Amino acid sequence: MAALRAGCPWDAEQTHQSLLPYLIEETAEVVEAVEAGDDQAMREELGDLLFEIVFQAQVASERGAFDLDQLARQVADKLVARHPYVFAQAETPDDLMASWERRKRIEKGRASAVDGVPEPLSALARAVKVVSRTRHHQVPLQLPDQPLTAEQAGQGLLELVARAQASGVDADQALRGAVRRLEAAVRAAEMDL
Repeated sequence: MAALRAGCPWDAEQTHQSLLPYLIEETAEVVEAVEAGDDQAMREELGDLLFEIVFQAQVASERGAFDLDQLARQVADKLVARHPYVFAQAETPDDLMASWERRKRIEKGRASAVDGVPEPLSALARAVKVVSRTRHHQVPLQLPDQPLTAEQAGQGLLELVARAQASGVDADQALRGAVRRLEAAVRAAEMDL
């Protein structure tokens, strides 16, 4: 990567910001390969995604922020700290996701279960994350929990989008609003604890 930055004019002019579209695109291509069950494509796309990470780390290194070794060490340390039942003598928790979320919340000093959910996520991905955190942090809110299959979920979502479109409602915007209201309800419920 250092050689590319030194020898290629295009690579040399890239910044963290200018590389973001490629990071997003490569991530989407990994998702596509995984969902297709195509190991060859997955190997290629994971390599491309790794390249984007190495590229970002090189740019950071040139700025004196951090390098790839520091990035790898930090993630390794984080995984060890969040898995004491693997790397220490702790008992394996009954609810692994709740344990993970508790450790992450303490580590990051977050005041709310919904702190740190990335704003740029799609409305649906953000909704999934907020609902998941609400449950794993055991925030006392009533959320629907009637079981359904993946096919039923997909078809139901598609039907809601179609109904919204037929009614002149922007389903994505409506979902963003609903997620914001859920986040406010989570924060209010946490204050009552």
